[in-house]
Amino acid sequence: MLKKYIGNKQFYKAALAIALPIMLQNGITNFVSMLDNIMIGQIGTPQMTGVAVANQLVFVFYLAIFGALSGAGIFGAQFHGKGDTEGVRNSFRFKLMISALLVLIGTAVLLLFGKDLIGLYLRGDGTVEDAEASLKYGMEYLLIIVCTFLPFALGQCYTGTLRETGETVLPMTAGIVAVFVNLFFNWVLIYGKLGAPALGVRGAAIATAISRVIELLIVVIFTHAKKKKYTFAEGLYKKIFIPVSLFRSISLRGLPLLLNETLWSAGMAMLAQCYSVRSLDVVSAVNITNTLFNVINVAIFALSTTVGIVVGHALGAGEIEKAKDTARKLIFLAFALSIILGGLYAACSAFFPNIYNTTQSVKSLAASFIIVGAIYTPMNAICHACYFTLRAGGKTFITFLFDSAFVWALAVPLAYVLAHFTSLPIVAVYASVVGLDLVKAVLGMILVKRGVWIHNIVEKQ
Repeated sequence: MLKKYIGNKQFYKAALAIALPIMLQNGITNFVSMLDNIMIGQIGTPQMTGVAVANQLVFVFYLAIFGALSGAGIFGAQFHGKGDTEGVRNSFRFKLMISALLVLIGTAVLLLFGKDLIGLYLRGDGTVEDAEASLKYGMEYLLIIVCTFLPFALGQCYTGTLRETGETVLPMTAGIVAVFVNLFFNWVLIYGKLGAPALGVRGAAIATAISRVIELLIVVIFTHAKKKKYTFAEGLYKKIFIPVSLFRSISLRGLPLLLNETLWSAGMAMLAQCYSVRSLDVVSAVNITNTLFNVINVAIFALSTTVGIVVGHALGAGEIEKAKDTARKLIFLAFALSIILGGLYAACSAFFPNIYNTTQSVKSLAASFIIVGAIYTPMNAICHACYFTLRAGGKTFITFLFDSAFVWALAVPLAYVLAHFTSLPIVAVYASVVGLDLVKAVLGMILVKRGVWIHNIVEKQ
């Protein structure tokens, strides 16, 4: 029984060689993002609320990019496992094409409808002045942050492909440099240090833009400077188009992932909007909760990504039993680690909300939300690990049903009904919705155990 769920030293060494750099990069990124959030929160509650809502909309774009690239990423990981470098290049070229399209769409939507979308979150109890101020600050931030969409998308094309080929140190290094650049310019531009003007939320957006460009430059320059190591970079731009059959295959498997990530993130935005109808305080409290959640759970996110990469390599190499064994052991590892992280998450509820310069009502709500999230952390970890296992085999329609369809069919209707048509306290509403992860985790384990995800999608490419 132990050997079935617990690997040997070599197993964990190989897995952690991929997971730790991702974990470190994401950990530093989310930690600095948390500091960024706290810096804005020190200015005032309207500023924090406006930026939080704007970031909720930007989050939908980020996840759309992630989903669009994930379809090609499945092929990239399996092509690498097969030893097909040209296949990896073609996967990258597909990423470039779909990213360019999404950048255009995302920028147009937020520039044309950003004000109306932000306004949807500012209709709960609170003063008109606070709502108008939050809208003003949200738009100031959003109009600058859309300029980061192109460097972000191109950077994700490179970092994703590097990780799919087993290279995690370069993306980690670029990410670490970028977050410290972001932190420095946040300090300078938000508060007006070193002779710079105090730009507030605009300063935070400008700092993010600078860091995105720095991260992209590091990844691109070093990837192409070391073509012997990163072989897919050799001749990468000699042609733009890819074989029609491969384009069709990636599109068919990638479309459900694009729809999934876009609809899932839109579902998260819709949940936040449902909570917001109770009061403006809820918007700020959810923002504080999510900021801490992202920092505490970096290890789970990194392990989940590792599941997709390692299992994808095994499937591409035709090692089916190894893929099954790897998935089972990494899912168990994620579950075991999440118990510890859940305890840490709960402990933070006693002091983390107090860091923010906001009202006691917001702080109390945030503390309650954090405790609820801590209780369901193990279920959330299982959901993430199962999702990436299902995705590794190219079963993207199943992941679509498992992830975004689940959110829109169950979570969003439940949140809408409870928030609009009952007198339940908002904490009880939040707990009821988050508790659905228990159902999703059970469903995920059933799908993984049945092996519906086991599929080599590059064998005939």
